[in-house]
Amino acid sequence: MFSKEEIINYADKLLIGLTDEEANMLLDEFDIIDKNIDQINEIEGLSEVEPAFMPFNLYTATLREDKVEESVDVDVALSNTKDKLGREIRVPKVVD
Repeated sequence: MFSKEEIINYADKLLIGLTDEEANMLLDEFDIIDKNIDQINEIEGLSEVEPAFMPFNLYTATLREDKVEESVDVDVALSNTKDKLGREIRVPKVVD
């Protein structure tokens, strides 16, 4: 568990100025995260499961050989889109 003082101290070290209200909000959010992690720890047999770090062994895995293949023509690929600009698809702006 974090204390309000620890949160403010970490924020100061990261040069993030927090108000008391923001520190309290973060404290509440960390409490929710902590409770959710506790639910994971209640899974039966979890201690017998070996952690997985990579889906395959990097030392024995083999990569496929690069092969040049025909790709889809740009005009064919864009034929199903409603809004395009030249050779690009227009998408809604999601960041200010």
